[in-house]
Amino acid sequence: MHQTRYLHEPAELQRRVKKIKAVLFDWDGVFNDGWKDLDRGSPFSETGSMGVNMLRFALWLKNGANPPAAVITGQINPQAEQFVQREKFHAIYMGFINKPDAFEVFLRDNGLKPEEVAFFFDDAIDLALAKQCGLRVMIGRKAGLRFTEHVIARGDADIVTACSGGENGLREGTEAVIELLGNFTEVFDQRAAYSQGYQRYLQERNATEPKVERGRR
Repeated sequence: MHQTRYLHEPAELQRRVKKIKAVLFDWDGVFNDGWKDLDRGSPFSETGSMGVNMLRFALWLKNGANPPAAVITGQINPQAEQFVQREKFHAIYMGFINKPDAFEVFLRDNGLKPEEVAFFFDDAIDLALAKQCGLRVMIGRKAGLRFTEHVIARGDADIVTACSGGENGLREGTEAVIELLGNFTEVFDQRAAYSQGYQRYLQERNATEPKVERGRR
C-alpha cells in the first residue's frame, strides 16, 4: 500500500510546522482531479473540505487566532470562488499565471512571512511559489511520477501524498499536517462533540469576509 512520503527527518518537519500560521491552496489538481467540463466546472470533495476545515481549526487551537487561508489559481474559477465564500477563506486570487505576484499580496494583507505559510499544490505552475513557503505539501498522482521526483530533487516539497486530488489526496495532506501539529485527536474529538472551543473557532472563521482578486492572464 502506498503511503504519504515525508521528505525530511521528523525534527526538521516539526521545526517547519511550528512556524505555520496560514494555509494556501492551489485549486485544480488539489481539490479535484484537474478535469474540466465545457462550463469550466471544477468541483471539490466534502471529504477534502472537512480536512481543510480541521487543519484551520488545528492552527486556531495552536496559535489562538483564525489562520489566514486563501486559494491561488491560474484560472478564473467560479466554483473555487463559491467554495471560498462558503468556507470563509480570507481570499481567492484567480487568473494569476505568475502565482508569486498573488503571494506577495497575501503576505502583505495578512502581515505574514513566507516561512509562516503552508502551501498545498500539484504542478509546475506552483513551483515558484512553493519554493518560498515554509511547508510544502504536494498532492501526488500516478500519472506524474517523473515530475514528482523532479520536484523532490529541486527541494520544493516536504510532504507528498500517495493519493491524487481526485482520490482525496487533499484530505491525506491536511491530516498529515494536523498530525505534525500534534493535536490530531483533540481536533477531531472537539469537532465530533461540537465543543465550545470549536464553536468559538467557527464564529471567528465565519466573520471573515473573503477578498476576491483577479489577475491578468
